[in-house]
Amino acid sequence: MVRLSTNFTLSELIKSQTCERHGIDNTPNKEQIINLRTLCENILEPVRSHYGVAITPSSGFRCVQLCEIIGSSARSQHTKGEAVDFEVAGIDNYECAKWIESNLTYDQLILECYRGGNTGWIHCSYTYKDAMRGESLTYDGKNYVHGLVRE
Repeated sequence: MVRLSTNFTLSELIKSQTCERHGIDNTPNKEQIINLRTLCENILEPVRSHYGVAITPSSGFRCVQLCEIIGSSARSQHTKGEAVDFEVAGIDNYECAKWIESNLTYDQLILECYRGGNTGWIHCSYTYKDAMRGESLTYDGKNYVHGLVRE
């Protein structure tokens, strides 16, 4: 088992039922693994530590082929190992996103498909190669708006 950080493994950041169904190899290269490690250390670990509960990422690394199948962009930060989608069990996604916005350094933070409580998910990216944008957005499934919006 390859451990990316204290509480996160490579296998949970690359797991994909879509890849399993389609026979796609979703194995990241060395650089992408370094990016995933950095993402875990700077985003997932601080969130887990703050809330004191386990986090199960729903989507971490995605190879280009996986992104294309699910309708995402081949240029997505997921393909670089720089982004993760997740929820924290029992924590309102808006509240968690607001905590990240106020306490962590990040490239992009998106509250996706949120309708209150534990609906939707949080997308957060981190990159050490480029200047981080510190951009916060809300996505309702059709449109993006700047800032974190509680509907």
